[in-house]
Amino acid sequence: MTSIAKTLISLALVGMTVAACGGGGNSTTTVNAVTIGDQLASLEKAYAEGLVSDKEYKQQREKILDGK
Repeated sequence: MTSIAKTLISLALVGMTVAACGGGGNSTTTVNAVTIGDQLASLEKAYAEGLVSDKEYKQQREKILDGK
């Protein structure tokens, strides 16, 4: 077999292998969007239930409002 034929066969095999990877499968991406209001409401509830201290509440509230 000539060098050109070997190269073409190798390229064909590589092409088929790459084409078979990741193609045709169903993919689902789920995005959970939590609004600032939702975050603040959850934090407020945790604070009201005594799950976070006053200091923690203030720190977390600032982080939420600053977008961090």
